[in-house]
Amino acid sequence: MGDIKKEEIALERVTEESFEGDIQHVNNPVLDLPEIEKKYLRSVTGYVKDGNNFVFTDGKAQVEVKVVTDDVIRVRLAPQGAFLDDFSYAVIEQEKHTHSYDIREDDKNFHVKTNNVICTIAKKDFLVSFSDINGKTLNADHAPMHWEENPDFGGYYVYCTKKAYEDEVFFGGGDKASNLNLRGRRIKNWNSDTYSFAFNQDPLYKTIPFYIGVTQGDAYGIFFDNTFKTFFDFAAEHQDQTSFWSEGGELQYYYIHGPQIMDVVQRYHALTGTHFLPPMWAIGYHQCRWSYYPEKMVRDVASEFRKREIPCDAIYLDIDYMEGYRCFTWNKQYFPDPRKMISDLSANGFKTVVMIDPGIKVDENYWVFKEGHDNKYFCRRGDDYFMEGFVWPGRCQFPDYTNPDVRTWWGTLYKGLVDDGVAGFWNDMNEPAVFGRGTFPDDVRHNYDGYRGSHRKAHNIYGMQMVRATYEGLLKLYKNKRPFTITRAAYSGTQRYSSVWTGDNIATWEHLRIGVLQLQRLSVSGLSFCGTDIGGFTGNPDGELYTRWMQFGVFSPFMRVHSAGDTRDREPWSFGPEWEAICKKFIELRYRLLPYIYSIFWQQHKYGLPILRPVALLEQHVYKNLLREEEFAFGDKILVSPVLNPGQMSKVVYLPKGEWFYYFTNEVFKGEEEVSIPTPLDQMPMFIKGGTILPEYPVMQYVGEKKIEALKLNVYYSEGEHHSYGYTDHGDTFAFEQNVYLEKHFIFTAEGNKAKILQQRDGLFTERYDDYNIYLIGFPFEVNQVIADGIVVPVLSKENGEKYVVVDNDFKKITIE
Repeated sequence: MGDIKKEEIALERVTEESFEGDIQHVNNPVLDLPEIEKKYLRSVTGYVKDGNNFVFTDGKAQVEVKVVTDDVIRVRLAPQGAFLDDFSYAVIEQEKHTHSYDIREDDKNFHVKTNNVICTIAKKDFLVSFSDINGKTLNADHAPMHWEENPDFGGYYVYCTKKAYEDEVFFGGGDKASNLNLRGRRIKNWNSDTYSFAFNQDPLYKTIPFYIGVTQGDAYGIFFDNTFKTFFDFAAEHQDQTSFWSEGGELQYYYIHGPQIMDVVQRYHALTGTHFLPPMWAIGYHQCRWSYYPEKMVRDVASEFRKREIPCDAIYLDIDYMEGYRCFTWNKQYFPDPRKMISDLSANGFKTVVMIDPGIKVDENYWVFKEGHDNKYFCRRGDDYFMEGFVWPGRCQFPDYTNPDVRTWWGTLYKGLVDDGVAGFWNDMNEPAVFGRGTFPDDVRHNYDGYRGSHRKAHNIYGMQMVRATYEGLLKLYKNKRPFTITRAAYSGTQRYSSVWTGDNIATWEHLRIGVLQLQRLSVSGLSFCGTDIGGFTGNPDGELYTRWMQFGVFSPFMRVHSAGDTRDREPWSFGPEWEAICKKFIELRYRLLPYIYSIFWQQHKYGLPILRPVALLEQHVYKNLLREEEFAFGDKILVSPVLNPGQMSKVVYLPKGEWFYYFTNEVFKGEEEVSIPTPLDQMPMFIKGGTILPEYPVMQYVGEKKIEALKLNVYYSEGEHHSYGYTDHGDTFAFEQNVYLEKHFIFTAEGNKAKILQQRDGLFTERYDDYNIYLIGFPFEVNQVIADGIVVPVLSKENGEKYVVVDNDFKKITIE
């Protein structure tokens, strides 16, 4: 990397000094307005019912309580009695179906009641609380909702203060580099380019104003759908209070009932959407660097992967592939014939992914700038001057992605790159980041889909709307092929358009641990398709750190190595033969697990189930488990605990309820206990839950390289009844939306010296293989006979003693004795 880039990077760095100043502002965001009176709701004077909306008033201010579903209730405050237009970038249109709800009144309260939730509004002081149908209160106001007028911009600072119960813990919040339990923390949401961020540094790149509270063993969620700069205080200032507030917009939040954390997460997904189903190649291993250029370097890296037989599905081109960092162009000096290069890479099993930034160089001879300028697609400031700032190309203007016409135009710009064969797109610098000043000035104006506002309102959704424009444009250009997109900045609901990564991390053991925390947090905050820069973006890892990070990367939904150009090489072979062999082993593990991983992506897309699941989500009834951070489930059948310290040769791991098989030896452990596991360099703690039927592919160098003759199913014995799920389809089309998919449900039952497997299938897709090779693992009895759909099948043995049978893949019932 050249000296100029290093200087420009330095402009993005958040200094400790500036960060501390920010924290003081977070503590009192209106410190400079002491003369402004804080106003509170007074006693309730009446209400009006309109369908599923109940509007209460204190004579001037109004509060709307809307029954969204039996488990979700929205609360809105209008300080002067007039609500803002009902518009949200985060919330998808809800299905129209009848809910059971009514309102009851007693001497002290109004009670809006659904089948599962009671929302109580106190007449005397307008306090709002939520309880289950049995009257157990999970969330309650500590003080009435309140506000302060904003004399500079109009509107209000709006506040909500809740009780924080003594046992209550808090999860979620999206992209926060802190412990999973947020109690005692105060956080700020303002999408920020935070190069080399530190533990507990805040804010970072994404805004997800959603949290989960767990008290008395039950869970609920709060989604504060406000795109302005928002703040959350989780019993930091006052141990008995939790607050959230914003510097503008409306006090509008959703109460999401549990009682399980999983219930809350699924209902949050029902509000904001689930991830698009990615093409299968997108969940393989990806290799990236700032930057691979010229063309020879790209070809050499690809060649090394195939020569060394290390699986890889995608190679990335960072900003140096462009002509003078102009988006949608090629640097013909570095890439004289990009279409041929991409075609050759594709023939060798590599997809090409390229970077696109929002800053468009001011250059009358640059076609993208000319189109945007002529059509008035770029952001303007309050006095109608174009918003300009310096990023990689130099002086730039920036599209207003909150304008539907601009989004449509932006989507068309990808055509040339798509025609060249580019398979995926990576939207970066879209917080939005501007060298020197950090981001746009507050007075920049945005269309906001007709609900116009300043950058104060649009800042946190700028990156979301950019990648939305990208995704929707690619839907048209790829026709029936699924797009693959990545974004650095995001707001709630971005999962409908993109995957995410955690930004410019550092090659340290601390950052490996931070990544483990961030991905769990993102996953329960709606952004399951997430990953880190494996090995660290900046700084230089040694072989051990890189390899341990690669092991964690296998269980990151998005698996990509990425690094800055002034750091040492980060390819799997860069640290010597010993480390290469271990990295290869784990990347191959990723490819063996692809049918399982693809299935848990389907469960996220179809059912809103998070891909990474903290132990707190698995066993919230055990208080100690609410504080565990290093173990997590990958889907519902695999538990991992990454090695996070140098030289660590063993690790104590907590196993949830059930039986667990250590993957590398098939040793069985009982759950609800902590166990000590050896951690030699070529292993990390990885367990399969007893009773699981786990599918495996043969090792491939890329997705689709080989025809699968028979799918391997590993059956891990455990007494009782157990359920496993599988999913398959074309792998890259939208035919699944017309039921051209295959969803499989396996029921494994074992008792004494007998076991049974039932298979139920749904969907119209026909698999490309005819057989299953079913491996029997950990069976406590000698298997003498296996009957599949009434036909006896031979029990076979491998040289290592493994027992397996070959059966038709459409079997309905297998008995094992």
